[in-house]
Amino acid sequence: MDTHPTAGAATDASPTRPGESTPSGGPGPAGPGPSPTHAARPQAPDGAAPAWHADPDGAPPVWHGGPGGPVPPWHGGQGGAVPPSHRALARRLLAPVGTLAGVAAAFAYVGAVDPNEPGHYPVCPLLRFTGLYCPGCGGLRSAHAFVTGDLPAAVGANALAVAGYGLFAVVMTLWLIRVIRGVPMRLAIAPAWWWGIGAVLALFTLVRNLPFGSALAP
Repeated sequence: MDTHPTAGAATDASPTRPGESTPSGGPGPAGPGPSPTHAARPQAPDGAAPAWHADPDGAPPVWHGGPGGPVPPWHGGQGGAVPPSHRALARRLLAPVGTLAGVAAAFAYVGAVDPNEPGHYPVCPLLRFTGLYCPGCGGLRSAHAFVTGDLPAAVGANALAVAGYGLFAVVMTLWLIRVIRGVPMRLAIAPAWWWGIGAVLALFTLVRNLPFGSALAP
């Protein structure tokens, strides 16, 4: 039996140099191992540069766009994730965009189906049984003329409806701006405003049913 150590065994048992870490990562026999901030960087497959490079001063790692790691979702990388701020904005836009889409669909239908031709829409009950025009009489014809670009005919059919279109556009614009800025939209109308709206509707109804107000009749 050979009791002398072989050359290969002597090579495997070679001592650790001062300042180097042991295979287990602990301090070497002659001193402590390397500082954690100077730890070995992870190597990407095939020797490619790692995606994340550690800052020697201990700061958070910096993204260098290498092929060795995942792309952060807020950079629009391969993960396809949407930033949380964009998702929150999309949720806030559901209400105003849905309202605008519904109103646009209604106007598109009225623009395609002419209310001046009988048989498409029901007759106003007040006009049918009393011969009087209500505040909404002529509203469909006004909407049809407005969609088709005939503004004078729209005003002649129902001037109050045209004013309502403008008010709706203002409210929708303010709503969208507030949603984009992240400000809640609160449309609180004081009782005095409700009384004022009722008075305008009543006056409009009265005038369009009188001889001198025939210009407001549809």
